[in-house]
Amino acid sequence: MDLIFCSLSSGSSGNCYYLGNRGHGILIDAGISATSIRNYLRTINVSMRSIDGVVVTHNHSDHIRGLEVFTRKNSIPAYATMKVRESILAAEKKISPGYIKEIPMRQAFSLAGFEIEVFPVCHDAPETIGLHISAGTKKITIATDLGHICQTSAPYIKAANLLVIESNYDEQMLLNGKYPQFLKARIKSDHGHLGNHQAASFLAEMAGDNLENICLAHLSLNNNTPELALNTLYKAFSEKGIDLNGHPRILVLERNRPSEMIKL
Repeated sequence: MDLIFCSLSSGSSGNCYYLGNRGHGILIDAGISATSIRNYLRTINVSMRSIDGVVVTHNHSDHIRGLEVFTRKNSIPAYATMKVRESILAAEKKISPGYIKEIPMRQAFSLAGFEIEVFPVCHDAPETIGLHISAGTKKITIATDLGHICQTSAPYIKAANLLVIESNYDEQMLLNGKYPQFLKARIKSDHGHLGNHQAASFLAEMAGDNLENICLAHLSLNNNTPELALNTLYKAFSEKGIDLNGHPRILVLERNRPSEMIKL
């Protein structure tokens, strides 16, 4: 059966992603309400009974807002590295420690028929991870919150057939926007968020024949637009003399609604 990826919500108001084959699947983050997760899964015809776990990238509220209710009400475990687990339990007192299982950093483990390896990314949380997921011959890399692409994260990104990567802000919109200077500096820092030009430049350099789908994630509501993110990416490819012609396929993930379903 086809492997399916679908973003349920992507952005500062909440992040949640589904990967599965309808028989078994996982969620990456639960940053929207448990009700929204259930409704969005129903919209894409995915049964709650097929969800084997939630892998959590870090403790910011837009990634764990619905985690406690979702895991408790549905008896579905969460998975996190030791540092991410500890930071979640410290911030969210209602979450039972028993619902969050510890996973290793940079060492593959099995869940829902996938081999998953998590790797560190640079973001201003106690610890933040990206995911590199193997399903047969297909490789999926998800990195939604990172200030820059470091030597550790780059190989996982380059290996992907399906890449979900942050393209958070347009540099001019952020510069000219109403955010206070400390927040602008935080967003632009190496442990903040990835801008359109940063993401586009890296992708234009590394894109190979193995890269089939690019999903631009975690777009800022106030400092970006889907058009700007796409145009920046297309321009970067054009400057490298790369004619996309539909390969890789590029999709901007929206906030507060499921994306189209990508089959691998």
